[in-house]
Amino acid sequence: MADERRLTAQRADGATLLIFYMVALLVVPARFTIAFVPITLPPALFVAMCLAVVWFAAHLVDHLGMAKGRNAVRTVLAIYVMLHLMTYALATRRYLPIDELSVSDSALIRVVSMAALAVFIVDAVRSGERLSRALRVMVACLTVSAFVGLFQFGLGLDLASYITLPGLRVQDNGYSALESRSIFFRPAGTVNHPIEFGLVCVLGVPFAAHFVFQAKDKGEPVGRWWMALSLLALMAILSLSRTAIIGLVVTGIVMAILLPRERGLPLLGVGAVFLGGASVVVPGLFGTVTSMFSNIEDDPSFQGRTKDYDGAWLEIAKHPWLGRGFGTFLPSKYTILDNQYLLTMIENGYLGLIAFVLLFLGGIFAALRARALSKDEGVRGIAMCLVAAMLTSALGAATFDELAFSVATGMTFMLIGVSGALLRIARQEAAERKAAEVSPAS
Repeated sequence: MADERRLTAQRADGATLLIFYMVALLVVPARFTIAFVPITLPPALFVAMCLAVVWFAAHLVDHLGMAKGRNAVRTVLAIYVMLHLMTYALATRRYLPIDELSVSDSALIRVVSMAALAVFIVDAVRSGERLSRALRVMVACLTVSAFVGLFQFGLGLDLASYITLPGLRVQDNGYSALESRSIFFRPAGTVNHPIEFGLVCVLGVPFAAHFVFQAKDKGEPVGRWWMALSLLALMAILSLSRTAIIGLVVTGIVMAILLPRERGLPLLGVGAVFLGGASVVVPGLFGTVTSMFSNIEDDPSFQGRTKDYDGAWLEIAKHPWLGRGFGTFLPSKYTILDNQYLLTMIENGYLGLIAFVLLFLGGIFAALRARALSKDEGVRGIAMCLVAAMLTSALGAATFDELAFSVATGMTFMLIGVSGALLRIARQEAAERKAAEVSPAS
């Protein structure tokens, strides 16, 4: 208990550093990169690299509160990184064109940095209160991005384009912040693409709902959390993305199953009323959304996604076990493959695919295990949110090349790390509860 009081009393800790990463990832527009380095380095990736150094340095001493020992999430992250290193070694052993080699080098840096970020969260965020505080900031940052997206959708005005930050330059990523579908603008918020924007909004929905219930239980004002929940859900729909719609359905199912009935069913009812209200306020929205699924076989977007699958299997057959190299299947040189699982098999082989799937399974396992161990409703609620987010991200990977988008990748690895941190917190709580039960008897 003294150690926990010391961790929560200090001014800055792992959660504080995690908040810096969240702001860099979700509030700073994704098209910004650091100007004074020769490679494409987004601010969030730079912060993740710094956190990797902090994690390594903190483990060299024993007085900074860094957790030690095994964790399911740390294990799957280690497997994932080792498979990437093996793929990189084999890919660079043979000849690679200079453009593919350059992207492979930067992709390896990105993978190692993302894994290090997740491990940092697992080891550095040590209390439920601090983890909850960091997740509140995450919801706030997502709400800022959603607010920018609301202006893009409603007015065709990209507020992010008016932002300038010293030391950063705009990197042309080939995407427009104001794409259109049917009669509507498709918003991208502060991220790269409407599909990515829809996914990250959905990832924030269960956490916003959790904080609505938590604030209500504590007698705190709930208006800000209802606003965040409403805005994130609305922008997920207005992104006009199948990925986001499927994610909302998955999130609703998970919450209906894992939440107590007196909360889950009313929340689904509110969601249905909200969807109906959005359809009334935005004429034509319901028809546009339903047409994305009812006419899916005739949709040029869907046809474009699936026509390259035969060619993908031919590429997989060339290097079936460890792939041709992460990042080497360049969309500008070969084709855009809107399925991360197929793309992973091409670039990392079957073993890489197993490691990628294990990331999601490890995050889900850690969240469910934490939920089973803990008696704290706050911890159990966050675990429910993480299960919904992991399933949403895993399904989203089947609908677009998720790891090619920096914000979606950063959110996924960050939440995987949060799952590991939650498991540590739940185990510590269970150990303290057991010690308190044994102490009076002795």
